Amino acid sequence: MFTLRFYTVIVMRIPQEEQNTMSLINKYDPFSTLLGMPGSFRLLEDNVNRLLSEPEWTRPWAPAVDILETENDLVLKADLPDLDLKDIDIEMENNTLTLKGERKFERKEGKEGYHRIERSYGKFVRCFSLPETVDAEKVKADYKNGVLTVTLAKKEVAKPRSVKIELHNN
Repeated sequence: MFTLRFYTVIVMRIPQEEQNTMSLINKYDPFSTLLGMPGSFRLLEDNVNRLLSEPEWTRPWAPAVDILETENDLVLKADLPDLDLKDIDIEMENNTLTLKGERKFERKEGKEGYHRIERSYGKFVRCFSLPETVDAEKVKADYKNGVLTVTLAKKEVAKPRSVKIELHNN
C-alpha cells in the first residue's frame, strides 16, 4: 500500500571556488515520489481523514467505496461482504448520503479455533456529501454478491445537453 523510506543525509562544506561547478547537481526531494503516485497518497489521506473525523466506534472497519458519475446518474458501489440486507441502512438527508451497517462476528463453539482473524467486524458509518445536482427523490439501491450499488439520479437541469448554434456569414 504505502512504503516509508528513510535516508541518511551527509552534509559537506564545499569551498567557494567549487560551488559554481556543483550547481548542476539536483537536490534530493523525499516527497517527489508521492507526486508520481497520486492514487496511493489519496488512499492514505482518505484513511487518515476517516480515522480522525469519525467517532471511535466506527474505526474498526469501513467498507471500500467507489463513486462514479455517468451522464444521468451518480453511482456509489460499496463492498459489504458477509452482511445481511437487514444489517444495512441507507439514509439521504440534506444532500448527505449515509451508509450504516454492522458485520457481526459469529463465534462457533466447537473444536476448531482460529489461527488468524484479519477481517474487521463491528459497526460502520460512511457519510458522503452530494452535489446539489442529485435528485433526492430518485434514489435506487441494489445489493448483490456483497456489493451495495446506490444509484442517484441527476436533476434534469444538471444533465448535459447540446444546443445547436447557427453561424451566419456577413
